[in-house]
Amino acid sequence: MTRTPTTARSIADLVDAGALPPDAHADAALAQVARDYAIAVTPEVLDLIEGTPANDPIARQFIPTAQETITTAEERVDPIGDDAHAPVKGIVHRYPDRVLLKPLHACPVYCRFCFRREQVGPGGDVLDDAGLDAAMDYIATHPEIWEVIVTGGDPFMLSPRRIARIVNALDALPHVAVIRFHTRVPIADPRRVNDDLIAALRAARAALYVGVHCNHARELTPDARACLARLADAGIPLLSQSVLLRGVNDSVEALEALFRALVSARVRPYYLHHPDLARGTGHFRLSIDEGQALMRALRGRLSGLCQPTYVLDIPGGYGKSPIGPTYADDAGPDGTRAVVDFRGGQHPYPNK
Repeated sequence: MTRTPTTARSIADLVDAGALPPDAHADAALAQVARDYAIAVTPEVLDLIEGTPANDPIARQFIPTAQETITTAEERVDPIGDDAHAPVKGIVHRYPDRVLLKPLHACPVYCRFCFRREQVGPGGDVLDDAGLDAAMDYIATHPEIWEVIVTGGDPFMLSPRRIARIVNALDALPHVAVIRFHTRVPIADPRRVNDDLIAALRAARAALYVGVHCNHARELTPDARACLARLADAGIPLLSQSVLLRGVNDSVEALEALFRALVSARVRPYYLHHPDLARGTGHFRLSIDEGQALMRALRGRLSGLCQPTYVLDIPGGYGKSPIGPTYADDAGPDGTRAVVDFRGGQHPYPNK
């Protein structure tokens, strides 16, 4: 697809870019989707699209479809229960030793499966100076907080000055040992990761990590790889978060290619998320059984370095649980357990 000079932010923009057919202008369902959920597709992502959401894994992630108008009974506005654990604006404190810090709700691209799709978008909430101070005060007065995950929205959309302020404020709190930024920018808008942004990520004391959202090997373009290399060369450890998505990466081959590509780009696969119960995202969801079968098939094909943890965020705010396949059966009457190897063979092992 020919690169456009600006981000596509409407149905009309996507038609002009060739990502939607000309008659999409008159599609009432697409118009409803555009009213309900934000649209943004960067030129870099548009370049990668080779088909329609029905047959292209990149288009499926970013181009709106009429399927998003279908909401099932189990889907929720707040599928992972952020609101139930938000003591102050911009903070989610679900686990005792870590919090989410959400300084903004804007992203370079808006994924069609996003679990925060009801909150994110252009002009979305931003923590002003007073709001950021209140969030930092909360972290400062809770010494049990060991790790702060800066998310949103996408925190790499902030100016380097604003990022540096966040890093320096957290670095000044002795009980905060780890600062983690979660971002799609290195994949969707790698030009943003310049020398000023990398300098803003330097912490004098705390360990700083960057978690990169990537779902398909084709997203790791030469520009994205160069961006990740700049971060890695600056001494920043890189992790990945991916979502298991029907029509995007729901095959052993697609997942194998993704995790190999990430590791070769010096990004350690961290989480593979089972898709959340966000409204209008049922067409992306696999069953847990299907996800477990994929993870089991990967066990013998990939080294441990390439294996993420397959997790489900329990609806209602109860946190993440690993839901990968198990390889050891319950102990039998003789006190032994059957352990399964990567070929499917079973081997007795004493349960001691």
